[in-house]
Amino acid sequence: MAVTQQLARVPAEYLASCRRSAGESPDGDPRWDPPQADLLDLDWAPSLLERVGVLGGLDDVHLDALRQALTGDAAVDFGFLNGHPHAIGPFGPDPTALSPAQVAHVSELLGQIDFPALLATLPTDASEAAALIGPDADGIAGGPRKYLLGHFDALREFYRGASRRRLLVVLWWD
Repeated sequence: MAVTQQLARVPAEYLASCRRSAGESPDGDPRWDPPQADLLDLDWAPSLLERVGVLGGLDDVHLDALRQALTGDAAVDFGFLNGHPHAIGPFGPDPTALSPAQVAHVSELLGQIDFPALLATLPTDASEAAALIGPDADGIAGGPRKYLLGHFDALREFYRGASRRRLLVVLWWD
């Protein structure tokens, strides 16, 4: 089973309900089940997206926003979502999240990133580009450019939708 990064857009009330459910359930079940339309599977793209940002010379403000979009903020305890046997992220660190204000900020900055321009700084040969991006980029079907552009666009649209609806974004590895 592949371990991939997952994101969910949820209202604060939904997280509060999950926290209550975990506290009231004899086995700690948070009843975590966000709608499919509010889930995003980033596959193994997060570290590769960040690497392209670094290689492409993305400025610190936008690179930090990209990193935050991919890692969340561990300041809030979401351990209730990671309790056995109902852990949503059993293969990585505890889930993290971004508040609606953080989501809005990250969304705005992601919207300013010209990812095709970052990809254009890479060698034109897919094997050479993959070697620079990292070992996980080697052997990506269709080449790393198409894969990473698709995942970046999905990430940007996901955050844009969360920002418009004033939702939190929860991140975990599963």
